[in-house]
Amino acid sequence: MTPAATFARRAYLVAAIYGFLAVPQLYFVEAPDPHRLLYFAFAGIALVFQGVFVVIARDPVKYTAFIPLTVFEKVSFGVPALAFWSQGQASDSMALGGAVDLLFALLFIVVWRRFANATTLTGA
Repeated sequence: MTPAATFARRAYLVAAIYGFLAVPQLYFVEAPDPHRLLYFAFAGIALVFQGVFVVIARDPVKYTAFIPLTVFEKVSFGVPALAFWSQGQASDSMALGGAVDLLFALLFIVVWRRFANATTLTGA
């Protein structure tokens, strides 16, 4: 296995483990009205993406095409969470979750770039 693939496996596996620990907690807090349905739909989609991270971790080369989507998934929560927090509209724990998601987005970008560089070097 190449160093890029090993790094990708670890990054996606750590992200999945973190997500499987963090996301289910959303089901045990009081959801805001009138947006309860959207809140629980977000939690469900976020939980599904943890499974996607596991699939990518198992064979990152095969699923390289999904990497940009995983970056978007992380940015789509991280940026709004920090923006809302900076305006006093989100808790510190939400801001921390957003910062962690942005860190994973950065790791996923590194994975994506390493695979792009490996493809360029091998001519594939």
